[in-house]
Amino acid sequence: LNDRFYAGTVHVVANAFGVLKGYTIELRDETEHYNTLALREHYAEELSKEVSAKTKRIRRIQQKIIMGMAQMVESRDLSTGGHIKRTSDVVKIFSRKLEKENLGLDHRFLALVIRSAPMHDIGKIGVDDAILRKQARFTDDEYNQMKKHSEIGFKMVREILSDVEEPDFVTIAENIAHYHHEKVDGSGYPSGLKGDEIPIEARIMALADVFDALVSKRCYKEAFSYDKAFSIIKNDAGSHFDAKLASVFLECRSELEEYYNKSAE
Repeated sequence: LNDRFYAGTVHVVANAFGVLKGYTIELRDETEHYNTLALREHYAEELSKEVSAKTKRIRRIQQKIIMGMAQMVESRDLSTGGHIKRTSDVVKIFSRKLEKENLGLDHRFLALVIRSAPMHDIGKIGVDDAILRKQARFTDDEYNQMKKHSEIGFKMVREILSDVEEPDFVTIAENIAHYHHEKVDGSGYPSGLKGDEIPIEARIMALADVFDALVSKRCYKEAFSYDKAFSIIKNDAGSHFDAKLASVFLECRSELEEYYNKSAE
């Protein structure tokens, strides 16, 4: 009433014999109390907005640092220029499709996979320059040295992210760095895991990683056509790749071709 807040209490009026004679209404001015509550609510709301904004900013900074580190590592590898960015974008395209499928992969999980993707080859920082910068096929010994990058990457991710990132993100990033070269038939490395033993985030990354290698020019090969690349993905479903994931990946063909065509312009 007139910008004031009142609390009302109704009191019964009775005589000495308990006979009802009427009522009184007590009004208490609670304006200051309500104003204090409103101020607290406003403060809490503003604080929440500020914390959310700062959290997003910190997350963007962290992601830029991660991407910068990954690109710094990649700059030493003369055969894979742009691989980090392309595979990260492929994972985004793939994840949008996966979210629509009935595979139990929710938005939050896939968002963490997308954030982790740039770190999949970060272990190459521990590979000798003579091997990493070689402009020819590796010898067997050189290839074995290169394969160590998955173990190195796993350890690096754990050291970099532990205690500064949420545990789920750390685990997903570790698994992607560690196991993205595993194959569902057990013939991959470093651990020879089979099927569902391979974390699903690593199985997702494997498809993006191999596809980019297929359609990109390398020192030891020309870029494969889209037809050939998708044919390899299809033929290797169930041996190299998770069959269900590969099936969904093949459905991304139009979006992937559009992306790579634009990247080449």
